[in-house]
Amino acid sequence: MARVAVLTSGGVDSSVALCRLVEAGQHSLTAFYIKIWLEDELAFLGSCPWQEDLDYLRQICDSCGVPLEVVSLQREYFRTVVGYALDELRAGRTPSPDVICNRAIKFGAFLDTTDGSFDLVASGHYARTVERDGAVHLLRGLDPVKDQTYFLCQLTQPQVARCRFPIGHLLKAEVRCEAGRLNLPNRDRPDSQGICFLGRVPYDEFVGFHLGEQRGEILEYGSDRVLGAHRGHWFYTIGQRRGLGLAGGPWYVVGKDVQSNRVLVTHARSLADHHRGAFRIRAPNWIAAPPTGERLLVRIRHGVRLIPCVARQRDDRSIDVTLDDPDPGVAAGQFAALYDGEECLGGGEIGL
Repeated sequence: MARVAVLTSGGVDSSVALCRLVEAGQHSLTAFYIKIWLEDELAFLGSCPWQEDLDYLRQICDSCGVPLEVVSLQREYFRTVVGYALDELRAGRTPSPDVICNRAIKFGAFLDTTDGSFDLVASGHYARTVERDGAVHLLRGLDPVKDQTYFLCQLTQPQVARCRFPIGHLLKAEVRCEAGRLNLPNRDRPDSQGICFLGRVPYDEFVGFHLGEQRGEILEYGSDRVLGAHRGHWFYTIGQRRGLGLAGGPWYVVGKDVQSNRVLVTHARSLADHHRGAFRIRAPNWIAAPPTGERLLVRIRHGVRLIPCVARQRDDRSIDVTLDDPDPGVAAGQFAALYDGEECLGGGEIGL
């Protein structure tokens, strides 16, 4: 009987995933709650739900007869994920901390701490796997809205081979129904939002705490007309519309001058001029194997939209991506995930 570590968060998805494994009765299960919240350092900025998470989990695990363990990876998380995010923000790029978290922490450092005690790791991600041609392939979750393969695009073949996603073939509505059928105490709990390490700490306050504030100008792209002021370029990302505080909009962020700490914006009527139709993926990660053709689909942020594209590999292993439909929110530092039909092939960081 395979020994399975089940990653649980206190949310509905991972709870239903755990219960489905219990009902299947095919594995020896241990539930784990990975404590990565920064509540100890940032408690004054907001509340963190980790104690509430554990209250729900203890009820569910007790009713299922599954042992629950708490693993603290806060130190590893801060060094690996938070450090990366802050470095990217300082450099004017757009980080994807949840992508790094999955590879380095949830399916990386966590398994390292278990010292080979488990054969498989299961989670409540909306994703699927299939074994063929001697490799394990990552497939999109059947729910097009909840599909989370974008966040898993940096997993390696050994990591994916050990993954199990018990709810990847379900729609979110079906997961909620399952939670009701099982009478789970968290069946009506709202989905978590935002970056994984922040809990309920507001993102801007987290950034301000670590990077501070530095007043700079907001300029109209092309005319250099000063439209307003901002607190630091690291608070803004390409494609952002909200939170600019400018009259006569809507205005969109289309660039940043890191050296002079200036944010460049354009009016909605000119936004199409700033849509980007091509970019380069640096050092792509291939989960099972590189693509065999150039016509693929790409996702440049979590969401429903998959853009048809041409992806050509260069001699230096980077990938030149040309979009069929240019996008206004392509930013350096983001991750782009590439797909061949329903399979997530992998992806990498966008370099412009």
